[in-house]
Amino acid sequence: MLSQLMVLFGFFALVLVSIFWINKAVRMFDKLIGDGQPAWVFFEFTALTLPAVIGSMLPIAAFAAAVYVVHRLSADSELAVVQATGYSPWRLARAVVVFGLIVALMMSILAHLLIPNSLSQLRMREDEVSRNVTAQLLTAGEFLHPAPGVTFYTREITPEGELRDVFLSDRRNPGSAVTYTSSRAYLVQDPAGTRLVMVAGLAQNMQQSGQKLFTTHFEDFSHDISSLVSRDAINLNKLAFAGTPELLRDPQAVAARTGAAPGAVMAELHGRFTAALMCLVAALVGFATLLVGAFSRFGVWRQVLVAFGLLVGLKLIESAVLAPVLVTAALWPLLYLPSLGGLALAVGILWLAQRPGVWRRIANAIWPWWRRARGAGA
Repeated sequence: MLSQLMVLFGFFALVLVSIFWINKAVRMFDKLIGDGQPAWVFFEFTALTLPAVIGSMLPIAAFAAAVYVVHRLSADSELAVVQATGYSPWRLARAVVVFGLIVALMMSILAHLLIPNSLSQLRMREDEVSRNVTAQLLTAGEFLHPAPGVTFYTREITPEGELRDVFLSDRRNPGSAVTYTSSRAYLVQDPAGTRLVMVAGLAQNMQQSGQKLFTTHFEDFSHDISSLVSRDAINLNKLAFAGTPELLRDPQAVAARTGAAPGAVMAELHGRFTAALMCLVAALVGFATLLVGAFSRFGVWRQVLVAFGLLVGLKLIESAVLAPVLVTAALWPLLYLPSLGGLALAVGILWLAQRPGVWRRIANAIWPWWRRARGAGA
């Protein structure tokens, strides 16, 4: 069972991660390639987003693997044979517990190490790309806005790197708007930064005071475009970038450094632990629910729907307990309520599965009442 659980977990994780990753990669591709970035930057960015996508899909993949394994064992009558030989639900659940712990360990590595580091690295690379003025301007036939108040356009870029029919409007100074046009231009890198060298052009300076226009014709003109990009220091003081040891050691200092509320710090810290627990809970709930009920040649689709509903209910509880923790940091134990409740639910369902008589009496008690209610409604 453990080997089948791991194989199917890998399959479902691959499918789910691929769907969500491709969806995000398509939007990122349009943005990066549209800004003139090379293909390797796109692959680097998509790789840095992968740990967060995997982390969000692991509990669902664990649940799907547990449900599918039990469904296949039941459909092939293997589950009925194994139970007839004396295997109790508790003994069958050992493989699922081991499987859930393995997935929880994967999730812990992602939540505590890979996701914070990948997000911080992605933020640094985004800042570096945004400062790359050359790449932002190398797009022909489009009006580009590399900075607020700045518009750049070039009709054509030759294979030699020559820019044809260049238009540059600088309106960052409200009192003096400057517009440059030239038939040819070149981007030149020097130690001081990036310069736009324009040939055979015109500079028009519009002075708002007095409404005067000054024009200057030039044969060649060099304009420093490094200032088009803000040189503000990159801000890595984000709550999602903080390491788990730092959050455990001094959450107040992290809250002061990042500007986040104390409740948000506690939610981030304990959310990394509950995410791993939820992987174990999802696998156990899916497995235990499908063990309830007698063998049916119609399959276990009703148990599958019940298991899915229970998982959705746990996620709703998880969302509900988050709001009070964000307001009051001292309520952080509430974050463990969905996981502990899910474990208790799985234990209770396994207890019912070991005692089919109790479950049958419950069903027999509910069934006449449901029929009477249905007849009264008709």
